[in-house]
Amino acid sequence: MSHFISRRDALRSTALLSATSLLGLDAASAATPAQPPKGNTPALTTAEIASIEAALGKKGTYVEAQATHSTALPRNDLKMKIKGEPVPIPFGFGGWAAIKHTLDGKSAMLMSDTVLLQEEVAPLMSAALANGLEIGAVHNHFFYEEPRIFYMHIHGMGSPAELARKFAATLKDSKLLPANQPPSPPASGAQAGNTATPAAGAAATGKELFDLPALDKITGYQGTVNGPTYKYTVGRDDLQVVMMNTEMTAAIGLNSWASFAGKQADAHIAGDIAMLEHEVNPVIKALRAHNLEVVAVHNHMLFDQPRMMFLHYYGRGPAAQLATGFRAALDQLGKSQHTPGMEGMKH
Repeated sequence: MSHFISRRDALRSTALLSATSLLGLDAASAATPAQPPKGNTPALTTAEIASIEAALGKKGTYVEAQATHSTALPRNDLKMKIKGEPVPIPFGFGGWAAIKHTLDGKSAMLMSDTVLLQEEVAPLMSAALANGLEIGAVHNHFFYEEPRIFYMHIHGMGSPAELARKFAATLKDSKLLPANQPPSPPASGAQAGNTATPAAGAAATGKELFDLPALDKITGYQGTVNGPTYKYTVGRDDLQVVMMNTEMTAAIGLNSWASFAGKQADAHIAGDIAMLEHEVNPVIKALRAHNLEVVAVHNHMLFDQPRMMFLHYYGRGPAAQLATGFRAALDQLGKSQHTPGMEGMKH
């Protein structure tokens, strides 16, 4: 009997301790200070930006409003096809690396997306780890592409100059380092302001290939011409997402996008939707209702709060029809979690 009583008492004590722990967690959560105001990230200095560009050997873009420096890493060495048809590299085969300070300014974060042939994944992964960087994700973004491409997200923490040096050292034996890449096609006037016409004999740009005002009206946004493509990039301004004390914004990878290649009457669309977990299936439903293929659902980041998921999609058809599908997916974002039909779901 004494054994029974002591066991019962032990179980009771365990339950009390568990309850106390839960209460303690709730109290701790309640006492946790709110996130700092959005857009509170300290700016990168001129010297820090110069150190990043010197290490990577390429001039990047500094988005002052998001205190983020980014470097484009297109795979100009590749000739890409989808279902046997050539598609331009800017359609979705360009990587990037972005650096910004943490919210307290005491450190900085590097986030990147690298575009890799299958046989390049393992060597670059080992190089990243050897240089003190970490892997956040490895996955596909497409179906039907030739050659087969994978995308690896690499991140790290440190000073901006240190991060740029580590990333450059990671890339030095790969095709991704800007010094190891053939140059991108020269930028046309249409890329800069979307108003110029190409010179005689010049390849048509997205401005000539697509009805930009019509697409902008459908999506509710203005895109950017990049060679023969037209691309929308939409941030999650309704959220504050923080990863490792760094505010994640559109310029460092927290965005939904849609890229158009081909021409207005017969276009390709590829893109990505950045979602909270409860938004995943409504977005899938919207895309499928517009005959767009969902090619991947996955993470890009680690330790992000709130947890973000990313969905990649592809479609083919009239550009206006494809843009309508993208807009339908965007319309699922920012809604309440308590949507009709969820009451019966069991997890």
